[in-house]
Amino acid sequence: MADDASTPAYGPGDRVRVRAVDPPHHTRVPRYVRGQVGEVVEAHGAWPLPDDRVRGIDPPRVETVYNVRFAARDLWGTGGHTVAVDLWESYLEPC
Repeated sequence: MADDASTPAYGPGDRVRVRAVDPPHHTRVPRYVRGQVGEVVEAHGAWPLPDDRVRGIDPPRVETVYNVRFAARDLWGTGGHTVAVDLWESYLEPC
């Protein structure tokens, strides 16, 4: 994660892996993308991390949110289309 939430760590075209974690609390990471590799489409700016808000952490961390595209066949073994998911920076790691 970038030290400054206003400076995105990833840019369009970067390949990233979604962290394969299953925390014992709320998370906005869909199970079907955990551990998968996708491509950053764009950064949407910095937003409060919902995981922290739900857990009562005040103030919540503020992180860049990325639109990440995945091949459907990589997620489900079939399909010629892509699936785009918005993910906070701490959910991602570089490939």
